[in-house]
Amino acid sequence: MKASNALWKEHLAGKTPEDLAREVDIFDAEVALRKQGKLDERLFAETRLRRGVYGQRYDNGQRHDGAKVQEMNYPSGTLTKGPSTMWDAPGMQRIKIPAGGLDAGQLETLAELAEEYSDGIAHVTTRQDFQLHYVHIEDTPTIMRRLAAAKITTREACGNSVRNVTACPYAGTCRDEVFDVTPYAKALSKFLMGHPDCQNFGRKFKPAFSGCAQHACGLTSLHDIGFLAVTRQENGVEKRGFQVYVGGGLGAVPYMAKLFDSFVPVEEILPLTQAVARVFARLGEKRNRSRARIKFLVQDLGIEKFKEVVREERQTLPADPRWTSFLKDAEEFAEVPLRPGDETSSSGGERFKRWLETNTRPQKQPGYVVVTVALPLGDITANQLRSLADIVRKFTMETVRTTVEQNFVIRWVSRRDLPEIYEALDAVGLADPGAGTIVDVVTCPGTDTCKLGISSSRGLAAELRKRLAERNFQSDEAVENLHIKISGCFNSCGQHHIADLGFYGVSRKVGGYAVPHFQVVLGGEWEHNAGSYGLPVAAIPSKNVPKVVTRLTGRYVEGRNPGESFKDFIKRIGKAELKSLLEDLARPPAGDRSYFSDWGDPREYSLEDMGTGECAGEIVSSVEFDLGAAEREVFEAQLAFENGQIEQAGKTAYRAMLHGAKALVKIVNPAISDDADQIVIQFRKDYFDTQKFWDPFAGGKFAHYLFDAHQKAGTPHTSDSSRYLIDEAQLFIDAAHSCYNKLGSSVAV
Repeated sequence: MKASNALWKEHLAGKTPEDLAREVDIFDAEVALRKQGKLDERLFAETRLRRGVYGQRYDNGQRHDGAKVQEMNYPSGTLTKGPSTMWDAPGMQRIKIPAGGLDAGQLETLAELAEEYSDGIAHVTTRQDFQLHYVHIEDTPTIMRRLAAAKITTREACGNSVRNVTACPYAGTCRDEVFDVTPYAKALSKFLMGHPDCQNFGRKFKPAFSGCAQHACGLTSLHDIGFLAVTRQENGVEKRGFQVYVGGGLGAVPYMAKLFDSFVPVEEILPLTQAVARVFARLGEKRNRSRARIKFLVQDLGIEKFKEVVREERQTLPADPRWTSFLKDAEEFAEVPLRPGDETSSSGGERFKRWLETNTRPQKQPGYVVVTVALPLGDITANQLRSLADIVRKFTMETVRTTVEQNFVIRWVSRRDLPEIYEALDAVGLADPGAGTIVDVVTCPGTDTCKLGISSSRGLAAELRKRLAERNFQSDEAVENLHIKISGCFNSCGQHHIADLGFYGVSRKVGGYAVPHFQVVLGGEWEHNAGSYGLPVAAIPSKNVPKVVTRLTGRYVEGRNPGESFKDFIKRIGKAELKSLLEDLARPPAGDRSYFSDWGDPREYSLEDMGTGECAGEIVSSVEFDLGAAEREVFEAQLAFENGQIEQAGKTAYRAMLHGAKALVKIVNPAISDDADQIVIQFRKDYFDTQKFWDPFAGGKFAHYLFDAHQKAGTPHTSDSSRYLIDEAQLFIDAAHSCYNKLGSSVAV
């Protein structure tokens, strides 16, 4: 039986840092006030989000594999129709882990909380955080107290705030790094957490650190602010600093970060970030959430003007001793091993050899390796967390970190200990080989628990992982090292834009019924800190996605040039051939009802009863024809962009949105003209103002893509603006499909 919040508060008194204890006391009071109806829900929503407490989706109380979550957390039947408020059923607690660093005691605390308050599983995210699902909101203050006692916080894990500061998990051990970025990442996290200049953002703000330019471990190119380690000589002395990038981000429309400064001395990174935060808080969008990230501010101002404004802001900042005190011992920071290093090679069975190939990485320190613990779908059980704590105590100085690929790395493992640590991990189911390979699929929670989920990303990831594990890629390193990333919706929490093979969830109508689909995104680059973003190629029924993976990897093996990367291969063969290659997979086979359910979910995807009438073909509405034509125009825009026809690409993408809007408008007004102004006015009246086109959580974001494009229709396109417009057009068409699906079968054909 769980102890009460009051008992835990008494038990942990004096064991918790004073600032964290006070923070939890405040939230505890807010929970009580909200439950009594004395705190406005809108205000409470932001305050709980800033402490990592999310509402959660409930369909049938089952995980992707069909297993029921623990009954102890909610009564039977609670989830059958979906709770009306977050008080009726559990939600999700996100836990912030700066730079992914943990010790054994913290692993054990997480294990206890997962077991006592969740479904016995902790989930590692693509931002090195942890998430506990099926958590009751009344339990969150106790969870926060117990985390705080272990020196862990949930503060600003969500909400319009500075999110977790991520960093390369190999920092300090990587042979290619310039220097160890760990102390700088932790200093920035400590400095910004709760900082008064970071409390008035329109949206979230994500920082990241990387020790080198060539690998993907820090992903600085896709962050609001990214720090890439560099050095230079000053008066014969090597000086540490960072290349600083701003305005990156994935989300619905990905933006590549812009170089702000090629060298910022380490003592300037805290005040510079503070200045950036102040500019973002002052000038960033507040009302239109779809344009409230800093990437839009950088785009609107231009990087040169943004630099000017930030540098002016920096000059006005009052001196803060923390700028240097937090970094006082950074250059002396170093982890140490528990056991002596050894270059002895290890021997063992085939599975052990395979694990050595994929799950170990030599450190720059002779005799030591980093061991990767691969977590299928990012999940680890409470008992596995306890076992991992025992293992890192035995073999290291508790040097373990989470990764952006949803795994753990154990650092400073002596080579001589590899057989023994493998056996220890294998005994608790943590020795799966294939870390960082095509089998190691990254995924967001999707429809399992996320309210934004459209298609089952975890279900698909589990199926792909199973099928790929059955195939032998060891003879072809180029295929084996491909990355697959899946998001349940357009928001890219699974980072599909930077995968070799990326997928995000959408829905389409087939024969008048909704069918789960995934957009196939190709051309992304994981290496070079997320060096390039992919573009959508085709929407494929969820059940056909494994065939897409097989077909694309097979085509790559058959047609690549010597040494050609998958990204370069995709660029060379072009979107037209890719579209043709996948065309027959874009429609489910006639009469196969399995396509109307998603992976890991036996229920039919549509909420409407399926018809079983006999017919020679499907009845396709004029709306579907028109949306299909609009989708074709998006593809034509992609081809134009690929061929360097930037202006044509932008104009075609805008025209696609306009035609998608007209497809919906015609339902209400069949006689609508082709005049762009009239289409946009009517669309705003019939779909935006009525909120029929609104996503429950994204609001009118996609409609604003049309409105903004229409307003700028006469403005010449740049490569960036054309690229963004293509992404926005695809998302607008996806949203138009979803809107049409929601209108139901009453729409005339």
